[in-house]
Amino acid sequence: MEGVMRRASWREVVKTVLFGMIGVRRKADHERARVHPAQVVVAAIVFAVLFILAIRTVVHFVTN
Repeated sequence: MEGVMRRASWREVVKTVLFGMIGVRRKADHERARVHPAQVVVAAIVFAVLFILAIRTVVHFVTN
């Protein structure tokens, strides 16, 4: 059953997306990744929204 890939855990998906966002992911990690594209897309959207909300919150506190 070499062709069957198991789904990556959420921890692996989070690690992949966060390291990818800051650009420090190693080639060996990329080759071993078992994440599905849908998992990466969902996690990236969630983190992008959280990042935008964090920036808005900081700006709100600084300007008030």
